[in-house]
Amino acid sequence: MMSRIRPVSGLRKASARTGTLGLALAGLLLMAAGPTQAQKMSPLHAEGPRIVDATGREVVLRGYNVGGWLLQESYMLGTDTLNSQWRIRQGMLRTMPEAEMEAFYRQYRQQFITKADIDFLARQGFNCVRLPLHYDLFLTPEQRHARTEVIRDPQNEARLDAYVRQLSQWYDAGQLFNQSRKLDGFRYIDDVVKWCAANQMYVVLDLHAAPGGQGTDANINDNFRPLDLWKRRDAHGRLIYQDLTVRLWEQLALRYRREPTIALYDFINEPHNLNPAHGLSADNRELNGLYSRLIDAVRDQQDPHLLLLEGNGYGNEYTNLTPDKLTARDKTNLVYNGHRYWCSNDPALLDPNPNQLNLIANLAAFRQRWQVPVWVGETGENSNDWFATAVAGLHAASIGWCHWNIKRVASGAGLLRIAPYGSLLTPEGRAALLRNARFGNCQVNPDVVTALTKPADYHAPFRTLTLPGTIAAPDYDLGRDGVSYHDTYAARTDYRDPTPTNQGEAYRNDGVDIAPAPDLPGGFVVQHLAAGEWLHYTVNVTTAGPYLAELHLQPGPAPGHLSLALGAQSLGSVPVPAGSAWTTVSLTLPALPAGTHTLRLRIEQPVQQLGWLRFIALPSAGEVGRP
Repeated sequence: MMSRIRPVSGLRKASARTGTLGLALAGLLLMAAGPTQAQKMSPLHAEGPRIVDATGREVVLRGYNVGGWLLQESYMLGTDTLNSQWRIRQGMLRTMPEAEMEAFYRQYRQQFITKADIDFLARQGFNCVRLPLHYDLFLTPEQRHARTEVIRDPQNEARLDAYVRQLSQWYDAGQLFNQSRKLDGFRYIDDVVKWCAANQMYVVLDLHAAPGGQGTDANINDNFRPLDLWKRRDAHGRLIYQDLTVRLWEQLALRYRREPTIALYDFINEPHNLNPAHGLSADNRELNGLYSRLIDAVRDQQDPHLLLLEGNGYGNEYTNLTPDKLTARDKTNLVYNGHRYWCSNDPALLDPNPNQLNLIANLAAFRQRWQVPVWVGETGENSNDWFATAVAGLHAASIGWCHWNIKRVASGAGLLRIAPYGSLLTPEGRAALLRNARFGNCQVNPDVVTALTKPADYHAPFRTLTLPGTIAAPDYDLGRDGVSYHDTYAARTDYRDPTPTNQGEAYRNDGVDIAPAPDLPGGFVVQHLAAGEWLHYTVNVTTAGPYLAELHLQPGPAPGHLSLALGAQSLGSVPVPAGSAWTTVSLTLPALPAGTHTLRLRIEQPVQQLGWLRFIALPSAGEVGRP
């Protein structure tokens, strides 16, 4: 997955919106409405610009990445300072023997993703899973020990050279990635294939951390030196990590060439910074050479699977990688990839570089120009409104996608939220992570599910709210910007601006700014309420009649102003004096009708924070003065 702060070359991406999105998406996805009784999947192949099954029916793959499982990325685990999996392992080795560390990783991999997670994805209507892999999963325990010796002191060139010599010797002796050894990587792939087949879902094999590392970002590559996949030579002068990568895909092809549940082989995740500034070419010739070797190697195993190519610049730039430029013997069943983060969803926006594919218009134009399928292997890390807009735009263009990522620690951006666990470097933290990451202990983020699977105009209660009663301000309805709420900054569309859409980064994943407030009902507060913003709440009025509304808030340096409406009925407005101390302002409302209604809170003039809205039933006019 893309580092959260790195630059991305070129412009960004585009999207449309249709009210029929949810129905159409359900129709395309519910080929996987499992779990179902296992049926043999239909193998996929390319037919011009489409991916089709054995009957010729188009299959649009829309799914989820199960990242953070077989390769840990620090930011998703809340261990940003450790930056990469090898640094996490290095930290553990300071306080435990290697055998104990390996035992923890066996437990972690057994529990982080299980059949229950895959069944859950199927129930939401997704039809594929992308499986990010680390090459070290295909090493024997003895071979992985050699890599661990480098992890203990990665700046020690002698240790790294010794590891490379060992890899060369194992390579020459045919002792690498031999599937008969029952290596971990093959077992995990077999499990995911079995779980997905039972749900009529496809699998994408993604070499997320290639031997040597395909870029400069260790969080993605888990590399010891930047770009060693492209640079490191062994004592024989060979680009040994490239030879290893080819050998690994040969072994994967030998094992899975007849497996129809696997849709795509994703050769190398997000190669990046292959450029003259890093001692490489300006025209992707290194990528062309390796991809052509990989295509030939897989086809030499009589493996017909679809092969996914990822461009330079985190998977997006394809200069010198178009079908006419590749030197592979067989260029059928190729698919081209885009990774979409922090970019525009405007469907008309074009990057001037036709080989830069993270904008929807560029993806569609490239597909048409070269008559090859395109697919978005990763997208996400944004607000729910951006998710919904992106899905609509990709759907309108018949482009499949795979969302990143299924699980995150203490984050609303993932499908499943893992509770904070402490530190991976303590026994208590590790035990808590193993416990908290289990599917049954994760919290579903319903607003993410809504953004990815519902139509543009969908809205529904986030909580059951009744009047009389108290409403926590952050419990506004599910739905996108302009439907259930409006915020002046609802989606991040410029990779250069890292400002989070939810500036409090708590509770929900919309543009609404929400921060922890332990002393308030619900434990959270809406912040930075600007003029013109609004929130919708679906409420059930159980007692008809007049009400007193109380709003608990923190004013701002200038006077504020709020208004309320119930459906089309204005309920009045209330001025908020300037100040910094929390206060409660009130407004007497006209009679409210019983039943379910939409309550709208509009910010006429800004206030700093809003904690809750309380609605107290008042006696009706006929009841006043009654004995």
